[in-house]
Amino acid sequence: MKIAMICTEKLPVPPILGGAIQIYINALLPILSKHHEITLFSLYNSKLPSREKKGNIRHIRVLGKTADQYINNIKNEISKEKFDLIHVFNRPLWVLRIMDVAKDSTISLSLHNEMFSPKKINKARAQKCIDRVSFISTVSKFIADDVASMYPSAKDKLYPVYSAVDLNRIKPFWDESIIEERKSLRRQYGLENHKIILSVGRLSKKKGSHIILKAMEKVMNTYSNTALVFVGSKWYGSNATDDYVKKVQEFSKRLKGSVIFTGFLVPDEVPKYYNMGDIFVCASQWREPLARVHYEAMAAGLPIITTDRGGNAEVIEENINGISIKEYNNPDIMAQKIIYLLENEKIALNMGKMGRKFAEEKYHWERVASDLLKLFKTV
Repeated sequence: MKIAMICTEKLPVPPILGGAIQIYINALLPILSKHHEITLFSLYNSKLPSREKKGNIRHIRVLGKTADQYINNIKNEISKEKFDLIHVFNRPLWVLRIMDVAKDSTISLSLHNEMFSPKKINKARAQKCIDRVSFISTVSKFIADDVASMYPSAKDKLYPVYSAVDLNRIKPFWDESIIEERKSLRRQYGLENHKIILSVGRLSKKKGSHIILKAMEKVMNTYSNTALVFVGSKWYGSNATDDYVKKVQEFSKRLKGSVIFTGFLVPDEVPKYYNMGDIFVCASQWREPLARVHYEAMAAGLPIITTDRGGNAEVIEENINGISIKEYNNPDIMAQKIIYLLENEKIALNMGKMGRKFAEEKYHWERVASDLLKLFKTV
C-alpha cells in the first residue's frame, strides 16, 4: 500500500529534539517500510532536508509556525497524489481538514493523548471524525476507554497498541557492555557510592517533579547515601526555566543528599542515564496516557514506582516489575515505596529483571509494527 503518515506539528522527525510521538514514528518507519511505501509528513527543521527518500521511506518536511499553517501545507502536498491510507497522529481535527483532498483515501488515527476531550474538539466534529476513520489505534486502554465512554459508536474502531523501546539502545544496568559506562557516569556526578533514584521527563507540575522532591526529602533524612537525578528540562530542546522549575531547583537545595538536574539531553544521550539508576520513579499528576519512560525503565532493568494516573499502571504488574501508587499526590506514600525498595535490594533487583523480561517479550518495536500492520490490512 501507499501510506501517508502525518506527524504532529511541534517537533521534527527524526526526533533530534525529542518527543514521544516523534520517537514512536522514527522507530516504526524502518519496519513498516518493509511492507508498504511510506510518506511521512513532519515539521521542517533547518538541520534536516525538506525532502528526502531512503528506500520505501519518503520524508516531506513542511513549514509550520502555527498548526494551521502546518496542516494547510500538508494538505497542499496530499492534494497532489493519492494515498491508499492516511494515518494521522494525535490530531482528530486534522482528519476533517484533509477530508476534501483525500476523498478516495482511507483515513485512520493514532491517539496518544485525550484528544477527544470537549476542550479539544466539539461533539459534532468528534463524531464526524469517528465516522470518517477506519480505525483508531491508542497508546493505552485508558485512552481507548475514554473515547468509547464519550462516543459509543467508536467502540469497534478502537485498538490499544502499547508502545515500545529499542532494546539495543537501552540495556539492563548489569549488562557487561554498559557496566563501565555506568561507573563512569556515576563518577562524573560524584555518586559512586550512592543509590540513585532516577526521574526522566519534563520538569513540570503535571509530571510531579515537586512530589518526587518532597518524597526524597524524607528518604534522604534516613538514607544519606541516596541521590536524585532528574533527566530533562522544562521543554524539548531548551534549558529555559519558569517559576515552577526555579521553585523546584530552590527546594532541592534543602535536601540532605545530592540532587542532579541534567537539563535537556538529546535523545541519543538519554539511554546511558537510565544505566546509572537503581530505582525509577514516575510521579505523573495528570491523566497520563501512558508515559513511554516506563518502557525505557523496564529495558534498563530498573524497578518502577509510578502513580496510578491515566494508563501508567497498565504496564505494571504489582510487585512483579514495579509498584503503582493510587495516592498519586502523596509524597509520604512515595517515600515509603522508595524506602521499601532500598531496604529490599533482592526484591528490587527481581522487579528490574522482570521489567527487562517484559520489555523483551512484549514492549519491542517489532510487536508494535506487527499490531499496526494487522490494522493496515483491514483497510
